[in-house]
Amino acid sequence: MNDLQPRPSLSQGLQQTLTLAWRTLLQIRHNPWELGDFSIQPILFLLLFLYVFGGAILGSTDDYLAFMLPGVIVMNTMFVTVYVGYGLNTDLTQGVFDRLRALPIARWAPLAGRILADQVKQAWGILLLLAIGFLLGFRVETSLLGVIGMIVLVLIVALAVSWSMVLVGVLSRDPEHVQIFGFTVLFPVTFVSNAFVPADTMPGWLQPIVLANPVSTLADASRGLMLGGPVLQPALWSLAWAVALIAVFAPISLWALRRRLG
Repeated sequence: MNDLQPRPSLSQGLQQTLTLAWRTLLQIRHNPWELGDFSIQPILFLLLFLYVFGGAILGSTDDYLAFMLPGVIVMNTMFVTVYVGYGLNTDLTQGVFDRLRALPIARWAPLAGRILADQVKQAWGILLLLAIGFLLGFRVETSLLGVIGMIVLVLIVALAVSWSMVLVGVLSRDPEHVQIFGFTVLFPVTFVSNAFVPADTMPGWLQPIVLANPVSTLADASRGLMLGGPVLQPALWSLAWAVALIAVFAPISLWALRRRLG
């Protein structure tokens, strides 16, 4: 940006962030497979786990749906964050970021727009899974406020995890490596949790790891908010994980991004 140009104000930066977030969302029209990834894929996971494993794990598909749906929502949240890194890496490798930097816009707006668009995708995925779960028989046993609290909590953690994917997007050579590395990390983190199976069915040495997993704390908090049960402790652990992830990955990601942009 030309030094003689006035620095954009905060309100201008926010407006530019919204514009760039909208640009990111419009890109789905050119890549409909992305919409399928965070729409069809979680539904397939939901149906497969429910009807293939539900009876074996809890003896009833209805009971398993109540247990598993919050876990599937959390799992989908983790996977969708990969698209932050994927999209960021695409912009970097195709020179879009360099062109944006030449415009009189806030330097943080392109990255903020990418992350904001990810939050919209996350909200869409959560609402879609709740709707499919309702059609399959899932019922909220708390209140609408509990559901809203669950959505807000999941989005906060998703925002925190997104920062780790920003780092992956900056450091990866191309978008394909973002997907490979991102899912390689997220798959074990997601499945070594109580998202799909109660922790007490696992080996004793594994249970502390599972219970400390942020996916487990978020799934437990989501169950409590929608079905009743403990909420405060798992929610506080989830927020603590979110703060820790942002504290670690946000400064490293911004440093790596500045270093890559030169």
